[in-house]
Amino acid sequence: MTQSFFETLGIRPFYVDKILLGVSAALLLIGYLIVASASLHLGVKTAADVFHYPLRQMIHIVLGLIGGGLICMIPMSLWQRYSGALFGIGLFLLAVIFIPGIGVKVNGSIRWISLAGVRIQVSEVVKLVSVLYMAGSVLRHQQQLQQSDYGALKALIPFIPVGILLLMEPDLGSAVVIAVLAMGILFLAGARLKQFLWLIVAGLALVAALIRMAPYRWARITAFLDPWADARDTGFQLVQALIAFGQGGLVGVGLGNGIQKLFYLPEAHTDFLFSVLAEECGLLGELVVIALFSLLVWRIFAIGRRAEQAGQLFNAYVAYGMGIWFGFQAFVNMGVNMGLLPTKGITLPLMSYGGGSMLVMCAAIAMVLRISHEAQEKQVSTRPEGVARWKSA
Repeated sequence: MTQSFFETLGIRPFYVDKILLGVSAALLLIGYLIVASASLHLGVKTAADVFHYPLRQMIHIVLGLIGGGLICMIPMSLWQRYSGALFGIGLFLLAVIFIPGIGVKVNGSIRWISLAGVRIQVSEVVKLVSVLYMAGSVLRHQQQLQQSDYGALKALIPFIPVGILLLMEPDLGSAVVIAVLAMGILFLAGARLKQFLWLIVAGLALVAALIRMAPYRWARITAFLDPWADARDTGFQLVQALIAFGQGGLVGVGLGNGIQKLFYLPEAHTDFLFSVLAEECGLLGELVVIALFSLLVWRIFAIGRRAEQAGQLFNAYVAYGMGIWFGFQAFVNMGVNMGLLPTKGITLPLMSYGGGSMLVMCAAIAMVLRISHEAQEKQVSTRPEGVARWKSA
């Protein structure tokens, strides 16, 4: 009777993917606890307030949840219609951060703008709009993509100015993430294997050249290969992270009892949050977080597959792009923390401290929830027995 009453009012049910919502909530909760633990002492030093960072992160999460709730109400058809315009806005934001007084410079890089007291890393916004743009692009040019030897190359041309602006910041890590998610969507959309492999080879060669030409990037590679050779300078971050993992053992030293976060481990509440987790929660805590991210990526891809089966190709490609984004960025962050990859300033999705990052990540999850809703809604509407059950409820 309740469903029929709401149906008479023109109110349709929202089909929530409980697994995706639950996993996302778990990552947010664990991330908040570790951020609080990693930043209490830092708040005392920078703002004379022990709760400075935990309180701000709570505000970030609340704003992210509110924004995500609003995004869940927006049909994906609108995102598809304006994907090109949104990509243009993202490109514009990348350019304006170089204007004095607008861009915020931190640790030698100009990557942020400050809006209403919230510092937003523009590259995070560009990652989101890049997924939307690429999903729309491969849908518009799918036949050419599958039949032409240059289809994939043409689809990537708009990302050239994005890459140039990111390298000017400099932010090679974000440029690599955007390139990976763009090429991932191309591959899943049916790009020819030959041209796809050539793009991978060309991309790897370009990244290698950029690393070799920049002394500070090359120093990170040498530090990664032998961090103990200069443990007090170039290898400092990685050495401190490895010490955190070593001290954590199987079950950790206990939440709040970590030592490496006490000004030994740089960026403990952002880029190296996973190391704090490893020290305080041990191997068991690491495995829980890895399992949650694995489940998150699997669920996002499952939702994308469901949308594809429902004929909602734009929605499917957006979901695939989000899955690649979350999976790759989490893999890189954890790999850096564990010494499996060279040091790079990439945050852990849904967990690391940061207002802009939290808002964008919550928006991305909200879009996937919307995609799941639209796929389920179509499935119910096209299934006679489903309609019958709906009317009789």
